[in-house]
Amino acid sequence: MANIIVLGAGMVGSAMAIDLSHDHKVTSIDYNKKNFEKLNSFGINTIQKDINNSKTIRDLVQDYDIVLNAVPGFMGFKTLESVIEAGKNIVDISFFPEDCFLLDKKAKENNVIAIVDFGVAPGIPNLLVAYHNNKMKIENYKCYVGGLPKERTFPFQYKAPFSPVDVIEEYTRPARYVENDEIIIKEAMSDPEYLFFDGIGTLEAFNTDGLRSLLFTNNIPNKIEKTLRYPGHIDIIKILLSAGFLSETEIEVNNVKISPRDFSSAILFDKWKLNENDEEFTVMRIIFEGIEDGKNTQYIYNLFDTYNQETKTSSMARTTGYSATSAINLVLNGIYTKIGINPPEFVGENDKAVDFVFDYLKDRGVIYKVEKNQF
Repeated sequence: MANIIVLGAGMVGSAMAIDLSHDHKVTSIDYNKKNFEKLNSFGINTIQKDINNSKTIRDLVQDYDIVLNAVPGFMGFKTLESVIEAGKNIVDISFFPEDCFLLDKKAKENNVIAIVDFGVAPGIPNLLVAYHNNKMKIENYKCYVGGLPKERTFPFQYKAPFSPVDVIEEYTRPARYVENDEIIIKEAMSDPEYLFFDGIGTLEAFNTDGLRSLLFTNNIPNKIEKTLRYPGHIDIIKILLSAGFLSETEIEVNNVKISPRDFSSAILFDKWKLNENDEEFTVMRIIFEGIEDGKNTQYIYNLFDTYNQETKTSSMARTTGYSATSAINLVLNGIYTKIGINPPEFVGENDKAVDFVFDYLKDRGVIYKVEKNQF
């Protein structure tokens, strides 16, 4: 039984703490005491603390075997750096915008295993990229992924299991993908296309900057990730963008300066808030195309995961959180031991680790269905 500390007790952070508590001693840290309400019946130790300070983090993690970082993205990089400076192994799902490899040297100097971006996406697709790239020559990689509410409430038809600030960042940061070995940069929400999914219907996919480390860590000539939403959602977001509601440039209103993005985020927090009993689902389709055993080969992975009525756990918390807790156990069980910064595609080079992750997820009802076609 390991002694684990989870930084962040939001919807995903709480689900991860509960999952780990079945086999380990867990402490959960959060500034918002209300986030601890769901943890009380699981024997999880809770500490209310503001961890937006490097020394506080270093001191806090000293007595633990491993750290799970689930703070908001804008805090993620500095939090990861502080944990590395403390010499503690860590799994990180804060999905910060900075380059994770900037901390690789420091992680190696401190003898730290740091697994980053190990959620549903980024996360599982990266893992599979390395797994299949070791067995075939992948020429095309595509990933379509989204988390959506079951009930389509206008105008946005969307709810988020995390901060609207992080969602808006996804909608405004330029999207990067790779075409013929060249990085292409386009506006977020560009190149929309429609896809049909059994049990859901038609969804709209559009460019976002989701490839992250996959842009640089492999030799696949064509790779792209698109976000899935109900049709019509991005039209509304584009209206907000064009009207300036998501601008970070401050404006003055009644002698008060405020950025339109901060104002909009405050409004959207209630509109997009995913409540505990709101039913939602996660949908993902991952496609690999290339040459295997001398034949044109295609692998298609499909995930359709729904809100768990019995445990009152959101699908996004399950699919993201249980991926991360599987990585925690990979390290604790000595299955993955590579020192330094490790995106999921590094972990995917280890077949035993890949098998462990998918067995772990299957045990928790997160099922990836795979189809293989050869031509």
